[in-house]
Amino acid sequence: MAIDQRLILSLNCGSSSLKYGVYRPIGEQPALEFEGEAQEIQNHGVALAQALDDLARRGLTQFWKVGHRVVHGGPDVRNHTVLTDDIFKKLQAAVSFAPLHLPASLAVIAAVRARMPDVPQVVCLDTAFHRTMPDVSRTFALPQSVRQLGVERYGFHGLSLESILPQLQTIPAKLVVAHLGNGSSITAIQNGQSIDTTMGLTPTGGVMMGTRSGDLDPGVMLFLAARSLALGLDLNDIVNQQSGFLGVSGISSDVRKLPPASLALRMFAYQVSKAIAGMTAALGGLDLLVFTGGIGEHAAAVRQQICDSLKWIDSFEIRVLPAQEDLQIARIALSCSK
Repeated sequence: MAIDQRLILSLNCGSSSLKYGVYRPIGEQPALEFEGEAQEIQNHGVALAQALDDLARRGLTQFWKVGHRVVHGGPDVRNHTVLTDDIFKKLQAAVSFAPLHLPASLAVIAAVRARMPDVPQVVCLDTAFHRTMPDVSRTFALPQSVRQLGVERYGFHGLSLESILPQLQTIPAKLVVAHLGNGSSITAIQNGQSIDTTMGLTPTGGVMMGTRSGDLDPGVMLFLAARSLALGLDLNDIVNQQSGFLGVSGISSDVRKLPPASLALRMFAYQVSKAIAGMTAALGGLDLLVFTGGIGEHAAAVRQQICDSLKWIDSFEIRVLPAQEDLQIARIALSCSK
């Protein structure tokens, strides 16, 4: 088979990271040519420059398309799409939905535009996979005046979830995927489509995570908001940077640094097993449970603790699969046309 000379640059931009991969189409599938991670994470524009310089040293300079992982498209960008001026403006308007992630993504997109103005860019949304969720799981019990602002359950880790499906020989009717890492979510997938997930309006919701609180009684936020000025509290910092494993343990957000019997790990396993049980109820049963993400793939003791809590569910298969977000970005970029 002839090797396609077109190169796709896959950019996976986190709030404090920039991973990159170069893929070459072979037939209808992209094949990895090279992957790396930028060291400069304080300024994503500088990080991109470092990444492109690294690739140039390896002779990888001419790109056919650039695909970006974008965490949140807000209410106006729901599908993977080729970047246009209009799409860029809509993503800028959605920053309040993901203030930790979108500014970095937009900075990288703008930097790519400046460096490669004629190369098509493709926006690959973490929210797009969940656009199939029904109203009962998507809608919050809030007044219409609030919901019309775009307040709903969007769901995240969509690129990870999309990357799991091609790894399965057959897609089961009742599938739960537990993406467990610094950010964690559990998703119910019925016949290949998302019907419910734990993350909500933002990636802060759902089960507890590395530094994120996960779901809270709304009264907690009202209680803290009433005292935030007097106590000098930054509520965003509390729920996104000071909570989760770090907040409960007082030691670290890294599960590898926590004692196996620590409260933080026991809480995490408990919350994840509850969420999996809930998604099983949404599906009306469970055929396959997939663990993915850094914790899901590598923390065997945590997986075992979760699975031990689920023995009451009728027989189901358990698999551990890698999250292949960068490959999925390349797949989407390959399929998008301009």
